[in-house]
Amino acid sequence: MSRTRRRVVGSLAGALGVAAAGSAVGILRQQRSISRRAGEDVAFGSLRSEPITVVADDGVPLHVEIDEVDDSHAMDRAGRLFRRVRGGPPEVTVVFVHGFCLNLDCWHFQRAAYRNLVRTVFYDQRSHGRSGRSDREHSTVEQLGRDLRTVLDAAAPEGPVVLVGHSMGGMSIIALVEQYPELIGDRVVGVGLISTTAGGLDVSRMILPMLPARLSGPFTPFTQRAVRTLHRGHRVVDGVRRMGRGIATVATDRYAFGGDVPQGYVEFTDEMLSATPFEVIADFFPLFSGLDKFHAVEALGTVATSVICGTSDKLTSIGHSRKLHARIPGSRLLECDGAGHLVMFERHDLVSSELDQLITAATTGARSR
Repeated sequence: MSRTRRRVVGSLAGALGVAAAGSAVGILRQQRSISRRAGEDVAFGSLRSEPITVVADDGVPLHVEIDEVDDSHAMDRAGRLFRRVRGGPPEVTVVFVHGFCLNLDCWHFQRAAYRNLVRTVFYDQRSHGRSGRSDREHSTVEQLGRDLRTVLDAAAPEGPVVLVGHSMGGMSIIALVEQYPELIGDRVVGVGLISTTAGGLDVSRMILPMLPARLSGPFTPFTQRAVRTLHRGHRVVDGVRRMGRGIATVATDRYAFGGDVPQGYVEFTDEMLSATPFEVIADFFPLFSGLDKFHAVEALGTVATSVICGTSDKLTSIGHSRKLHARIPGSRLLECDGAGHLVMFERHDLVSSELDQLITAATTGARSR
């Protein structure tokens, strides 16, 4: 089976096909091809906007970057048309929420694709990237949901919002849905869940890529106990990780991607993983082992929802995405054959195309019932 083939199922397909015929989306598609090439040419980690600091309810500073649409940019002509389709709201904001041990730069290709076309918000989750460190007590999925609400209130206080989350970022969105159901269908008009789940994780899969091979093997049957033990010696673990960077890069390639990708993808992913202190990994680990929120996702059936995953994802396997799709009425499922956990890197063209469809459905109300 071709690794570039995609499989899409869901009751949104017909409505989205109609929406895709609109002139605004046609212009968006034309501009998108330029953006995608730019994403390939621009250095990872170099896409930036003036940062703002949003303070979480427990005082942790969150690093937030907003890409506004520049009215003087030629691409904005498509953006203005896109935002005005069928007389909808004047502007939609797409908020991207990154995954465990990554940072906002993991959205490199999507950021390039939507820059000067759609208003976008990116932020580093607590204890990740440029955001402040959380204490262990607040390293929970419930807190991540509250953080997302705080970012929404600060960076997108008005107008419709589409939320897109990868891995732990998807869990943050699900936590938001559980805690603030009144936002769904009111402020939040669309959701993209990428390589994520609402529970039932094999937690050993989450920790293995973060450890050197010589440490990870013996701990596989005792992962939770091992993480608690290693938390006390996290500085030693970080030292071993640095010494074993060559091994770690091989592990990143194996666990993050489903097949061959450019070496630059692997190296940049490894940089993000390696920048996350093991103490942070240990603090968040109970989040994954205790996650059980499938009961909350049905509420997403009232808005346009896309579920995306690679069929070779070794961390949150395709079964998790299929279960989310089954639990969310009217959702759309994109399976990227042969892709791994970082599908938004490995199949960035397909993922961005699916997000095009999602944003169109969310902002035009083109959902089939």
